[in-house]
Amino acid sequence: MTLLFTDLDGTLLDDKTYSWKAARPALELLAARNLPWVIVSSKTKAEIEPLRQEMGHRHPFVVENGGAAFIPEGYFGWPVPDAVPRDGYDVLEWGRPHAELVHALEAAAASQQYRVNGFSRMSTNEVCRATGLSPAQAAQAQRREYDEPFLAVEAHGRPRLLGAIQRAGFRWTHGGRLYHICGNHDKGTAVRAILELFGRRHGAVRSIGLGDSLNDLPLLAAVDVPVLIRSRRSPVPFGLPGAKRTRSAGPKGWNEAVAELLCGAEPAVTQI
Repeated sequence: MTLLFTDLDGTLLDDKTYSWKAARPALELLAARNLPWVIVSSKTKAEIEPLRQEMGHRHPFVVENGGAAFIPEGYFGWPVPDAVPRDGYDVLEWGRPHAELVHALEAAAASQQYRVNGFSRMSTNEVCRATGLSPAQAAQAQRREYDEPFLAVEAHGRPRLLGAIQRAGFRWTHGGRLYHICGNHDKGTAVRAILELFGRRHGAVRSIGLGDSLNDLPLLAAVDVPVLIRSRRSPVPFGLPGAKRTRSAGPKGWNEAVAELLCGAEPAVTQI
């Protein structure tokens, strides 16, 4: 079977409007073929659930850069090992508590005399300005559990800050707009765990991954067919065996790539 993993911002969602409508034909193709697709995002559960409802998504999803995976209750037909039942999901957690991340970020910044703006200290209006989200969406984005996004605007001193985060035993990554501090996990952690569950149920699995930013690299490294979505904002040049790059950006590129990979449509991806 074929299993697709996808980032949201800048990939399935337009990086300016946050619309997924340009990808509707490929989403309909996945539904018609009954192929599962797993959302793997830096977004929170509060942000992803309304999007799932809009898109008719009924499959597992991963929040906050691999902090946790939410698997609809009964999805696999047997109890998910190590999962905790919550709100109609079986939840696999890898992240550390949000309050611990906030403390670690602020301690690292203080040790380097570097000023950061973390989501937990920003007003909803400040989050809107930093992300382009609406006030309602910004409020959802601030409901963090496993990951703290932050602005690190000043280039001078930024490497020292990131080094201090790592020395404290935490990880950092970068999405399209923001840096993130998290625990000992990334998107690849969750992708590998979900691949194991699908393999247990279906046997051989061909996995496709789509992403556009540095924080998607672990996702792309964990799948059979990695696809880098071209980005208008921050192209990510990297070497990854077998990686492909779309000609179009955002959901348009996503739509073209999925159509080509699933049914041999007009070529829309090129080898990197």
